[in-house]
Amino acid sequence: MTAQSCPRQHCATTMDSTALEPSLYTVKAVFILDNDGNRLLSKYYDVELYPSMKEQKNFEMNVFNKTHKADNEISFIEGMTIVYKSSIDLFFYVVGSAQENELMLMAVLNCLFESLNQMLRKNVEKRTLLDNMDGVFLVVDEIIDGGVILESDPQQVIEKVNYRADENPLSEQSVAQHITEKLALTSNVLQSAKEQIKWSILK
Repeated sequence: MTAQSCPRQHCATTMDSTALEPSLYTVKAVFILDNDGNRLLSKYYDVELYPSMKEQKNFEMNVFNKTHKADNEISFIEGMTIVYKSSIDLFFYVVGSAQENELMLMAVLNCLFESLNQMLRKNVEKRTLLDNMDGVFLVVDEIIDGGVILESDPQQVIEKVNYRADENPLSEQSVAQHITEKLALTSNVLQSAKEQIKWSILK
């Protein structure tokens, strides 16, 4: 069928159905703010949404101002569907498009909160969050990858980032040990490369 013989109504229907097809890219952004609206963690998965840091922070402050005293769990701001919850001095937000299913976004939010709740031994507040930021980023990355929801079961998330409910959160010592091991591995690779170069020159 040529472009000329394509009935207008049929073409329009095809375009509409394509536009309405569900997308795996459900989450536009995730951020955690303190009770003054300051950013503690923020990840934007749609590069076109708010490209600059200034635009992101303006959006976050706008969202905070309209939600931090509200009793609702869902809000529609700047053409976005936003689900949120608070804990002591923290506010958790998951952002999707205007057409996004709120239940899907809520599942992500609950998974994030419950995973952190287990990781931080039910002490989900600013100080413990900041003390365990490495673990917090790991949790977020296990739940969402590039806007795609990977996991909504907190127990699975905790297991994947090598946490257990009965173990201590990632300590500074274990972080330092991890970095030392990485450096040692890099050093070994470099040493091996040098040896290979040396032998190739001697041949």
